[in-house]
Amino acid sequence: MDLAQLQALAAAVEAGTLDGAARLLHVTPSAVSQRLRALESATGQVLLVRSRPVVPTEAGAAVLRLARQVQLLVADTTAQLAGSATSGPPVLPVAVNADSLATWFLPAVAPLADRVQLDVRVADQTLTSALLRDGTVMAAVTADPVAVPGCSVTRLGAMTYRPMATAAFARTWFAGGTTPAELRRAPVVVFDRTDDLQAAYLSRRTHDRPAPPVHFVPASADYLTAVRLGLGWGMVPDLQTGPDDGLVELDPAGAVDVVLWWQQWKLRSPSLDGLAAAVRSAARAALG
Repeated sequence: MDLAQLQALAAAVEAGTLDGAARLLHVTPSAVSQRLRALESATGQVLLVRSRPVVPTEAGAAVLRLARQVQLLVADTTAQLAGSATSGPPVLPVAVNADSLATWFLPAVAPLADRVQLDVRVADQTLTSALLRDGTVMAAVTADPVAVPGCSVTRLGAMTYRPMATAAFARTWFAGGTTPAELRRAPVVVFDRTDDLQAAYLSRRTHDRPAPPVHFVPASADYLTAVRLGLGWGMVPDLQTGPDDGLVELDPAGAVDVVLWWQQWKLRSPSLDGLAAAVRSAARAALG
């Protein structure tokens, strides 16, 4: 497999089209198409579904992981050579859940800003490992403790979530406490349709699957703002709350620990190893 062919595959997936890949690589679309056909011929597999955007096949995802690993190794090596300043720092695609990104992750990686280029993809912690599996990212903060093939896994710690609301909301909706009857009717704030923290809590407390009014607010800071404004109650991480935030804990027995793990490619790379070390160090301090 030729380096230029691997670059064409990675660029096509990143840009979503062959024309976009051509712009990234500063070649013609015809050249990109020829390289992709040559790569598919060399592997004996169809690697891309030529849709809009292009989508890697199962075989394409495996070759895409290889392409991005080779790109990282080339970037690391180039950075060590004389006169490499013009090439720029290596690009590290990484998947992170929104609450980690809003609290401890960015301070962890800020000292690396002049050494790497971060390409952060935000997804629920239950879904970030899938981005590793398909080659979209090189590393991920995930709730999945089972290592993705070709990856190592390290425990980072746990984020604790508690059912919280404003005092006024609690007086209005939970005057008798967080009883199953009141939980079934009280409005709830949910991050997005992949966020099951609130649903899991409701199921534990009511022993069924209630359907209270739901407000979807898919941004970590805005989610907290929605709860503070009284739109509903929600599962809020300890890292985002404090004594002066105007929120009260609805159910002291309702706390949930979401254990997070760091998964990354098994690849000896100074830039990837530096990122991992920074993330592990910050997680030990923030998550315990």
